[in-house]
Amino acid sequence: MNKVFAFLGIAAMLVLSGCDHAEKAAESAPTEMDMMSMHHSDSGEIPKGLKEAMSPTYHVGEHVVIHAKHMSGMNGATGKVVGAYDTIAYSVTYTPTNGGQPVKNHKWVIQEEIKDAGSKPLDQGTKVILEADHMEGMMGAQATIDTANRTTVYMVDYTPAKGGAPVKNHKWVVERELSERLYKS
Repeated sequence: MNKVFAFLGIAAMLVLSGCDHAEKAAESAPTEMDMMSMHHSDSGEIPKGLKEAMSPTYHVGEHVVIHAKHMSGMNGATGKVVGAYDTIAYSVTYTPTNGGQPVKNHKWVIQEEIKDAGSKPLDQGTKVILEADHMEGMMGAQATIDTANRTTVYMVDYTPAKGGAPVKNHKWVVERELSERLYKS
């Protein structure tokens, strides 16, 4: 009987270690953003018509921790809010104008970065033209709305969690992807 329990215990450890390995592999696997050219617009220019948030959770100049996986090194990175705006944030699937495979569920493009979007939220499945230049091949790309969320979006400066060059004016992270940084540097 003890041999059966020992065998089951060893089997369970092997299964769990396999799961852990799979999770770590998934965390370190290249994201869709990594596979694209890492052109990242850092202009800080905001789209016409975008309004500053009236009462954001995180204010300009405040230090934050980022909990997003849009780009490599972003999750767990520390940064500083450089802009807070009230708008509608979309995840979109688009085909880059410079060729390449479609980018699925890109987060985030905002209402003011979609051609002729108007002021009402766009429905899931709506076909649009992007006027964002966050990534190479995004400006003018045809896209499909995956999700829509009325929220505060933030532009942030951050240093990647695992090292690398600082990122300036990253567009965009949504409120749920940030938390207060417990210490200031």
